[in-house]
Amino acid sequence: MREAFHDQLDSIFSDLSEICQAVETAVRHATQALLNGDAEVAEQVIAADAKIDLNRERVEDTAFSLLSLQQPVAGDLRVVVSALRMVSELERMGDLSVHVAKIARLRVPEIAVPEEARPTIARMGEVAEDMVRRVAAVISDKDVDAAIALGRDDEEMDRLRRDSFAQLLGDSWDHGVEAAVDIALLGRYYERIADHAVSVANRVVFVVTGQMPAPSDA
Repeated sequence: MREAFHDQLDSIFSDLSEICQAVETAVRHATQALLNGDAEVAEQVIAADAKIDLNRERVEDTAFSLLSLQQPVAGDLRVVVSALRMVSELERMGDLSVHVAKIARLRVPEIAVPEEARPTIARMGEVAEDMVRRVAAVISDKDVDAAIALGRDDEEMDRLRRDSFAQLLGDSWDHGVEAAVDIALLGRYYERIADHAVSVANRVVFVVTGQMPAPSDA
């Protein structure tokens, strides 16, 4: 019975890693749609989010079943409860990718990102995608060191967010209010994807060690 229980725990983490890979694809394609003004790719991101939602439901169903039937304690309980928190964070990352795709779709046939803002927004997309990719590996390997390193590397996204605000508030910005709102929202969406990635990584540390990383470690 306990062997079957731990097999189900392993399957939850396998599902979490699979969801993370789907989110990585969503982030990549949403950024492509945004920078290229590609409505078709944007629609693909929006449509694919339904599968992420279904996979989240599957993880939740398995976790709630384990809680009700197996009544796990101590370390096993920590794993199940953490998985529920993690899958919620991953789903939100997928939703944020959809928000990016919707801005791209809304501005077609124009491109939502003005030329001077493209390097910053493009780099935000790259950093977000890389962080999601690394989280998938952290989940699969339960790698505490990689999880803590991810938290430290979130500083680049914070800097990019500050840079985007500096562009919006600078005297040279002449793209109007609509573009400014788009850039402000996009910066927030990418920043939140990164924040959720760090939160998921921290949950993996908690699963393995029983302690959340200290602020100086994250």
